[in-house]
Amino acid sequence: MTDVARDIGVSRQLVSLVLREQPGASDETRARVWAAAARLGYRPHVGARALRQSASRQLGVVFVPTHATEPDIVEAIYPAAAAQGYQLVLSAVTATRTSAQAVEELLGYRCAGLIVIGAHLAGKAAAELAARARVPVVSVGAGRRNASVDVVRSAGDVGVALCVRHLAALGHRQIAYVHSASMSPAALRLSGYLKAMAELALQPAVLELHGDYTEESGAEAARRLLAERRLPTAVVTGNDQAAMGLILALARAGVSVPEQVSVTGFDDSRFARLSAVDLTTVRQDPVRMGAAAVAAVLRRVLDPKARPREVVIPTRLVERGSTAVPRSRS
Repeated sequence: MTDVARDIGVSRQLVSLVLREQPGASDETRARVWAAAARLGYRPHVGARALRQSASRQLGVVFVPTHATEPDIVEAIYPAAAAQGYQLVLSAVTATRTSAQAVEELLGYRCAGLIVIGAHLAGKAAAELAARARVPVVSVGAGRRNASVDVVRSAGDVGVALCVRHLAALGHRQIAYVHSASMSPAALRLSGYLKAMAELALQPAVLELHGDYTEESGAEAARRLLAERRLPTAVVTGNDQAAMGLILALARAGVSVPEQVSVTGFDDSRFARLSAVDLTTVRQDPVRMGAAAVAAVLRRVLDPKARPREVVIPTRLVERGSTAVPRSRS
C-alpha cells in the first residue's frame, strides 16, 4: 500500500480506505488507486484481512478430488457462498491425506463453518467431528438426520429404484447390482435396489465389493460376472465411475453394451455424458446440493442455537444409450 500511495502521491491511509472499499475517497481517487495497484501488481493479503475481521467470512470444504461428482458440487458451492459474502477454503482428501487432516487444516484457517463432502458422518463420528470443530458442520452426500451435523443428500434409494424399474419396463428380469460398500451413500442406494426388486417380484443379485468405488471396482465386478456361467441381462451400479469400469472391462471381453448387457450408473457425471459412453444414469443435481449445503451451514452460523436438519434433493432418471431391451426380446 505504501508503494501505491507513493506512486500516485496520496497517503497510505487513503489507499487503505480504497482497497478496503470504505467511504472517504472520491471516485477519481478510487480509480487512480486501483489502476496503480494493478500496474504495480498489488494483491490484498486475504489471510491478514481475515484475522482482522471480528467474524470469519470463510467456509471450509473437504472433498475427494478423484471422485467424479465432488468437484461438481464444489463448483456449485462457490457462487452460492459468494452470493452471501463468503469465500471458500478447500482441503482435499487424498491417498496420503486423511479426512481428519483435511478438517484440522480448515480449522486452522478459522473457518466459520465446514462442508464435508462424501464422508460417512453418522452417530459417534458426527458427534466427534462437531465437538472438535466447534463450528457448524454439514455432511454432503450421505447420512441421516442427527443432533450433531446438518445433512444434505440426494434421494439415492429412489434414484436406484428408478433404474431398476426402467430396466424392468424394457423387459429385463436378471438385473444385478454392483454394491461398493466403502461409498458413503452405498447402503441407501442398495436399499433402493432391493426394495424395487422385491416390488417387481424379481430375484436380487448383489455383487458386494470391498474396495473403492472408482472405475476399478466396476472392472472387478465385470470380472466376477464374466466368471459366472451366465451373464445377467442388466447391471445397476452405485455410481458412474463403477459403471464406466464395468463397461470397459466387458468390452475388452467382447461383451457389448447394451446389446448383450444393459448398464446404468448414478450421478450423471461429465463422464456419463460423453458420446462414447452415453450412460443411462441418475442425476442428483450438484447445483442444488451445493446451494443447499451453503444455506444449511450459514443458517447455523447466523443462529448458533439452530438445530441440524436433513435436506433431501430429488433425483431423476436420465435415459441414454447404455440400456435397451434384452437381446431375446429385440
